Amino acid sequence: MSFLRRDRDAILSRRQALKATAVTAAATVGGWQSEMQAAADSWQPAYILASAMYGNFPLAEILPEVAKTGAASIDLWPKPHGTQREEIDTLGEAKVRALLAEHGVTLGGIACYRLGPFNLADEFALAGRLGEGVVLVTGARGDAKATGTALKAEIKRFLEKLRPSIAAAEETGGVLAIENHSNSLINSPDSIRWFGELVTSDRVGVALAPHHLPQNGELVASLARELGPRLKFVYAQQHGKGSKEKLPKQDELLQLPGRGPLDFGPLMRQLAEMRFAGPVEIFMHPVPRGVPILDTVPAVTAEINRARAYLHEL
Repeated sequence: MSFLRRDRDAILSRRQALKATAVTAAATVGGWQSEMQAAADSWQPAYILASAMYGNFPLAEILPEVAKTGAASIDLWPKPHGTQREEIDTLGEAKVRALLAEHGVTLGGIACYRLGPFNLADEFALAGRLGEGVVLVTGARGDAKATGTALKAEIKRFLEKLRPSIAAAEETGGVLAIENHSNSLINSPDSIRWFGELVTSDRVGVALAPHHLPQNGELVASLARELGPRLKFVYAQQHGKGSKEKLPKQDELLQLPGRGPLDFGPLMRQLAEMRFAGPVEIFMHPVPRGVPILDTVPAVTAEINRARAYLHEL
């Protein structure tokens, strides 16, 4: 009987030990999940203000608005979208640097669609003189209709041609972000995934633009998740009723978060989970290009803040 009692006691001890281990493990996982949730809850987007939202208003009038929109940095757009990139040439680097310092604003980005992806060495050098870690956003060139293995091969060729610009980004401490733009090599979910997988430099990645994707919030969020550290820039812009033809102003504004039907909730929650540190830009295209999205500087700022409040609630 004593043998049976000892055997039973041993079994009970093992069960108690396993139960205690399970409880400890659950507590550890639960604690880790709580810490992750707390980290996500405390995350805030690093908003960047697009100068093009103000059309042709000068930098001197736009820079005071940066802090008002919850941003700390500015993204300079050239013609035809704005004229602020050209102001670097007309005012001179020293004057622009002084203006940035006066308003406590950093240069966070430059839109480089006109320059294209292969001629960015000089722009990266300029960006490096005016700021740190500046993101240059541009498009990709290649067969935009390629699919499957042909698409992968096309992206490999594109990356080979991109080497000089990648080297410039690495040398200057800048970031090269390729937007998934319509009629561009990087435009579809598959092309975004392949590009993110094939890129090897930490200084290169994707500028995720929901405007040019199927209007599915879960899809957009899944692409952000799959890109991980290759996600370098996020446009908070949806398709709405499009941006090619002149529409009533209320229809144009449907490109903005909270105006049109796209649910930004999945994307914002994904960015929070990732603690995404790159720029998030509230954006839309007016028609014609180069005009402000609304008539006055205060009105533009108020509209950006309306969109920001919507995103914050998510």
